[in-house]
Amino acid sequence: MGSSGRREGRLSPVAIIGWTGLAVVLFGAFLAALGGLNQSLYGAPAFVERYLDAIARDDIVGAAATPGVRLDEGDLAGAGLPADISTAMLRSSVVDSGPEDVRVISDEAHADGDHTVTVSYRLDTAIVQTAFDVRPIEPLYGVLHRWEFATSPLAVIDVTAAQSPLFTVGTLTLDARATKTGDELTAFRQTAPYLAIAPAVYEFTYQSTLLEALPVQVIAEAGATTAVTVDALPTEAFVERVQAKVDEYLIDQCASQPVLQPAGCPFGVVIDDRVVGEPAWSILESPVVTLVPGETTFEMPPTPGLAHISVEVQSLFDGTFSTLEQDESFTLALDATVRPDGSISIQLR
Repeated sequence: MGSSGRREGRLSPVAIIGWTGLAVVLFGAFLAALGGLNQSLYGAPAFVERYLDAIARDDIVGAAATPGVRLDEGDLAGAGLPADISTAMLRSSVVDSGPEDVRVISDEAHADGDHTVTVSYRLDTAIVQTAFDVRPIEPLYGVLHRWEFATSPLAVIDVTAAQSPLFTVGTLTLDARATKTGDELTAFRQTAPYLAIAPAVYEFTYQSTLLEALPVQVIAEAGATTAVTVDALPTEAFVERVQAKVDEYLIDQCASQPVLQPAGCPFGVVIDDRVVGEPAWSILESPVVTLVPGETTFEMPPTPGLAHISVEVQSLFDGTFSTLEQDESFTLALDATVRPDGSISIQLR
């Protein structure tokens, strides 16, 4: 009985072979599944697709956190970029639109383990094809592939904020003077580089009470540098305020002076006869203000106006008295700027 029980508790050679075969099959299935995951979900193409999908979903923080995207000081120096280059655009609600209709064209494996993944996608109405170089990094759990970009896909956008240091990209308003000091802060045109997630479409504009810039779209391609000018021009309200100041100056400061040559004014008259009464000036036509960008200010070019003088005179020839009524044409030019507090500064020329 004891001998028979011991024999019943042992596995027979056939059973051992069966279990061993099953283990081999399961291990093979595991390896096959692992290989399938590494080829699909954890493959180089999927890595690139996830990055592009994050941009399309406006998950800019997630896209920027993708391995190989961020640039350290060494990377910036190697690319000839300033160490303090702005990263303010690396956030959500800045991108106008991301890549759509993404399609992997090819996945080329190299001898060193790196891959070149070529992808086609649509940016706005443009069809773009880009080759991304990626390389393996430490596997997840030691078995699942992980990747990083061998070259960062970040783009650089050189923004020129013309006539106003402020500009808007997406829903974000930035100041191009943020990293500047000294005399650079007062420049009429400000240029600054910004790191930007790419590939993506950005829309730049600006709108305030006094200045506005028409929207400009920029396609930022991976690893490329592009430039955009945000051309802020005077609004109707700006022109109206300058016009009001011009009218006030001509009427209150110039026409109010009871003299033939009002001091600091663009008009005056020389009379040969003797003036026996106080001259009275009026403005018949005030110069119509137009403003165009100059090198350092908004400029109003020399613009015609018309004043009128009425004054009692005595003829030096025969001593008769009369009233002189005479129109005097003149021109007025000026420079106008917007102060930091939002007020307008005007300088006559």
